[in-house]
Amino acid sequence: MHFTDLMQHQDTRHVLGISGGKDSAALAIYIKDKYPELSKKIEYFFTDTGAELKEIYDFLDRLEAYLDKEIVRLSSGKPFDHWLQVHNGFLPSAKQRWCTRVMKIKPFEAFIGDDAVVSYVGIRADENRDGYMSSKESVKAVFPFVEDGIIRKDVFDILERSVGVPEYYKWRSRSGCYFCFFQRQGEWLGLKRNHPELFEKAKSYEKGVGEGYTSETNERGFTWSQKYTLDQLIERAEAAEKLRFEKEGLIATDKPKDNARWQEIIAQEIDEEDDDEACDVCRL
Repeated sequence: MHFTDLMQHQDTRHVLGISGGKDSAALAIYIKDKYPELSKKIEYFFTDTGAELKEIYDFLDRLEAYLDKEIVRLSSGKPFDHWLQVHNGFLPSAKQRWCTRVMKIKPFEAFIGDDAVVSYVGIRADENRDGYMSSKESVKAVFPFVEDGIIRKDVFDILERSVGVPEYYKWRSRSGCYFCFFQRQGEWLGLKRNHPELFEKAKSYEKGVGEGYTSETNERGFTWSQKYTLDQLIERAEAAEKLRFEKEGLIATDKPKDNARWQEIIAQEIDEEDDDEACDVCRL
């Protein structure tokens, strides 16, 4: 059964979450262009943490105009600082993703309630991951890109002929909050260069991190990285960038050549951090 057959189900809601990233946006455009009748039924939504980059909001505006349909903004109703206090000042991490749970998943599940829902997920045919799956039995996830064989190159083609690629991909490989702990050190450097005020704000959340800081003295939850402070990450990123420039004549802020993607440039960076899988909600 093709995913479009589910349109025939009565009393079923069709939803598609827009993360601000390339895949979910391309999926919304793909469905509008190829399956317009289905697109009319879909409710588009974006879960706003209040800590998104300006580029994401700009991109959402362009996407909304192209879809000619509202992208409903969801929210936990409280800012990040409130939830940080609720969690005793412990910053979220790959092992303690309370930010995803309270600021992304709960608003979504409140949005759909107990309704029968078909959720359209932007995982591509060339990926090997699951993404976020609701635990609600009333929610059925479908994967149009997987069923139709859409791969990464197709996603960029879809975006480039419609709303364009989000601007933050010039220095960042994923959507999400400006302080996302899944960022690689080169992406933190990109944040510092492109949004210095947000970088300083992210630094202000780190506690007790004097000059003698080491990962062994870190109290879990008080720095964004489990190994380094943000200042240490920047030092490492700049050193890696210098080495890369000397060896290859390439730095993270270079313009891509020969159709190279920004994500591919970032992925090439010399980075000794653990490359944990990014937030499944924000990657869609």
